[in-house]
Amino acid sequence: MDFLLGLARGIDRLNDGVGHAAKWLVLLATLVSAGNAVLRYGFDLSSNAWLELQWYLFALLFLLGAGYTHLHNGHVRIDVFYGRFSPRTRAWIDLLGGLLFLLPLAGLLAWLGWAAFQSSWAVNETSPDAGGLWRWPIKLAIPLGFALLFLQGLSESIKRAAFLAGRAEWAEEHAEEVV
Repeated sequence: MDFLLGLARGIDRLNDGVGHAAKWLVLLATLVSAGNAVLRYGFDLSSNAWLELQWYLFALLFLLGAGYTHLHNGHVRIDVFYGRFSPRTRAWIDLLGGLLFLLPLAGLLAWLGWAAFQSSWAVNETSPDAGGLWRWPIKLAIPLGFALLFLQGLSESIKRAAFLAGRAEWAEEHAEEVV
């Protein structure tokens, strides 16, 4: 169990670092969006590449931030019932939900996303719009984002299993995450 908890801590550090880096995409997307608006409405200039860059940055923020969000328990949950359960019951719900739903789905989407990226890369796919961007970079972000989410789901499952196994040091350290 110590090895698995060490692995979970490593995954947590990875997603925390990626999440903190991804936060800068908000500023970058805002600047690109404002620049597009100023150029379009102020100078009657437009560029498909800049519009697509806005979309790419927005997509990157969500894809790369999913694992970080899961790490910090920021995902959507129906708390009407969940909040009334004991920490042990919540840990069971999180563990079973992770093992039965999150891990298989995130793993499948990472795998399918990798195949889509490879196809895009092989043909050097670009946007069909004039002046548009390459498509393969954003298609690479799909398997990467779901792989990070998969890893965080694995980490959370390990931590919940440790809690259920009575690993008191983990339970005290992370009590706020399962309460």
